[in-house]
Amino acid sequence: MTSARRVNQQPGYILHHRPFRNTSQILDIVTRDHGKIAVVARGSRGNKSRFAGILRPFLPLQISWISRSDLGTLTAAEAIGPPIGIFDNAIFSAFYINELLLHFLHRYDPQPEIFALYERVMNALIGTSSIAANLRSFELEFLRLLGYAVNLDHEFGSTQSLNSELYYQYQMEQGLVAVDRTEGALVFSGPILIGIAKQHFEDREVLRAANRLLREIIGFHLGGKELKSRKVLMEMHRGRIVPPKNPRD
Repeated sequence: MTSARRVNQQPGYILHHRPFRNTSQILDIVTRDHGKIAVVARGSRGNKSRFAGILRPFLPLQISWISRSDLGTLTAAEAIGPPIGIFDNAIFSAFYINELLLHFLHRYDPQPEIFALYERVMNALIGTSSIAANLRSFELEFLRLLGYAVNLDHEFGSTQSLNSELYYQYQMEQGLVAVDRTEGALVFSGPILIGIAKQHFEDREVLRAANRLLREIIGFHLGGKELKSRKVLMEMHRGRIVPPKNPRD
């Protein structure tokens, strides 16, 4: 970008923030009409910042910025709703979703469908006991919108529906291939794959299999990059990290 570009009053959510110089910070933000952007919020860490209490994740914002390069400058920000009330175990899942958007979205690539999906899943995490099911549904739709749709309808090279009596291996470059074994990192029975495709996540076996499958697929598309939030989730499930509680409890 060579000439200044101004954007005013754009809905968005902060995905990540990091310190910049003495009192500023760099924000990665997902916006409705401009995709993922990065801006400098000058003086935002100062004691008298006009952005105090506003620049934080999970708070719906209306932001304005000016840019002459890939890194813009924040000019205004205001909350346009209350913070999304995510607590307990769901908070780590929310940060996991933020990290997925950070890694997969390209700057200034408008994807309003993904923005809408983000808002839906964040609101679905409020007070739910079905965190894992909501995450698996999000991952499937997120991959589809990115162009990485997980085809669980039929075997690779065929239009035939899956056979409930067979086992299949998911191969990253092709999809499902029938195999004569029942075990393997990406080997699943026909009924389990049909359950994942239909999102029958109330079935714990289907839910566990979906987690195993989607973890491998997302890892493949990340190209070896490790998600910090996934490590935190694993530590939490081992009981080594206690999630923050809802202050109203």
